[in-house]
Amino acid sequence: MAIISSRIRVGQKPPKEVIKRIKEIAKKPSHYTEDCPESTPEALAEFAALARARRQRKVKPVVALRVEPEALEKYKSLGSGYTGIMADVLNYVANNPEILSKVRG
Repeated sequence: MAIISSRIRVGQKPPKEVIKRIKEIAKKPSHYTEDCPESTPEALAEFAALARARRQRKVKPVVALRVEPEALEKYKSLGSGYTGIMADVLNYVANNPEILSKVRG
């Protein structure tokens, strides 16, 4: 695979030699069967199973949580993605027993 680099200003067309090189490269096959044999149905089934397992590990349960209005406003002030930050804080506290013991009193 070749990388073609060219600087073009807004509204400017690419030079003819660049277009010619792109067209030449586009004519070449993008893969070679001797380097990359076709996958067998068994291999494809194994890849599909691995992909399903990976997706299941990433699925996070949805939880309803009651939060003090002041705390929620502070998180919302962080902008888009504040729920992810809340989740990170909860994970951090849950994985640090010394902090968790201080909160419990």
